[in-house]
Amino acid sequence: MNGPAPTARTGPIVATLAFTGTVAAIMQTLVTPLISELPQLLHTTASNASWVITATLLSAAVFVPISGRLGDLLGKRTMLVASCVPLLLGSVLCAVADSVLPMITGRALQGMGMGLVPIGISLLRDVLPPERLGSAIALVSASMGIGGGLGLPIAAGVADYASWRVLFWGTAVLTVVIIGMLWTVIPAPAASPTADGRAADGRAAGGRSVGRRFDFVGAIGLSVGLVCLLLPVSKGGDWGWGSTRTLGLFTASAVILMLWARWELRVTEPLVDLRVTARPRVLLTNAASVLVGFGMYAQALIIPQLLQLPKATGYGLGQSMLAMGLWMAPGGLMMMVVSPLGGKLSAARGPKFTLVAGALTMAVGYGLALPLMGSTWGVLVVTIVCNSGVGLAYGAMPALIMSAVPLTATASANSFNTLMRSLGTSVSAAVMGVVLSQLTVTLGGHTLPSEGGFRVGLVIGCAVALIAAAVAAVIPAPPGPRLRAVPAQEAVGADAVGTDVVGTDVVGTDVGKPATA
Repeated sequence: MNGPAPTARTGPIVATLAFTGTVAAIMQTLVTPLISELPQLLHTTASNASWVITATLLSAAVFVPISGRLGDLLGKRTMLVASCVPLLLGSVLCAVADSVLPMITGRALQGMGMGLVPIGISLLRDVLPPERLGSAIALVSASMGIGGGLGLPIAAGVADYASWRVLFWGTAVLTVVIIGMLWTVIPAPAASPTADGRAADGRAAGGRSVGRRFDFVGAIGLSVGLVCLLLPVSKGGDWGWGSTRTLGLFTASAVILMLWARWELRVTEPLVDLRVTARPRVLLTNAASVLVGFGMYAQALIIPQLLQLPKATGYGLGQSMLAMGLWMAPGGLMMMVVSPLGGKLSAARGPKFTLVAGALTMAVGYGLALPLMGSTWGVLVVTIVCNSGVGLAYGAMPALIMSAVPLTATASANSFNTLMRSLGTSVSAAVMGVVLSQLTVTLGGHTLPSEGGFRVGLVIGCAVALIAAAVAAVIPAPPGPRLRAVPAQEAVGADAVGTDVVGTDVVGTDVGKPATA
């Protein structure tokens, strides 16, 4: 069996990548406590201030697949460090901003660095021994949820007791620390080059692909298509779902993405190998990822509002922003607890089983929310159960993806999977926004989401989680670990990759080699 050489430093490597992912996720929720105050802080309108959040979403969607592909081409450690640069610049720019334009620019720069987690996950396959891979993938993948759960109370506390600028100066310092950790702790991928300078896995010694080019046309096409898709998803509630602008952008996205797909199928070295993503194991995992992302974000939108609405409504729990964040923090911590258990579950039963279990656990959490939403302790139980399911699911998805793609495409494949999760969260925000804006009550002259609206949102979240479990259940079994002969037309341009085991699933198969008995 080929695979990465074991290293005595696997603990620091995993800890560094998990810390990196957690900090990146904290940056995404950093401005949440400031949303209502941003118009006054930045001397602008509420509509313009909303772009502070939208800019990060769009930037991350565009740059995550691009940075993933560059990670495969230039080396993953190189791209990890490079991804920290816009995070640092964006944090500094936001810290000194006194108007909306530099704040939006800084948040867009922060979004450019969100490829850290998928690249880090793919790097684990290069540097960890097989027996450590499953649990490490689960922890690093779950770090996005962990950071999201911890970021809200941290940001709320700092915003309440210090200047909001401290939030961004703090993330700038953390980014500098991460750069130092990545450069000193993460090794260059070990490889034994052959006579032609390639490693046994088809890459250059040091982890960089040999003789491969970046698909600039594909990158531009995907970027424009995603912006045209996600912009109306994010702003459709403000613009009107039937407005010319919204419908026009949806139409443009459909046309552009179809043209992009045609290009990707024709080019020799595409940004996203659609033939690989069309493999049933990859396709169904990505479909389940969209649904899990939807389910994860629905409760993250509903629960904070329930906690903060005044008790006078009869169903609100009357908590402050800081108290709300503290009530939700255990859910994020639970993901940290569950992720190693998910790794062990994947080792025993396979990542597919873990993904199904995670989605079903999320559904149970939503089911519990209906009778328990009337108390803070009940809501705490709901967030713990839901986030436990998210932790299981998020840890299993990268293992499933990497079991079906060549070693030289792990970063781009994981980045595309991360994009699918983000698409799910964006659609969830739009759907929950419509539900809560249509089912309302009036209290003291203010229009608020009704109890019925929250219940409908929770039922939708439960249904989506059940659908995610059903999709995950039909993901096909992995190919066997035995080497197999490959027809000549398949071998042309194929990546020869090692065979590593993650639980009962095989990560890659050796292609382009003669079968052995």
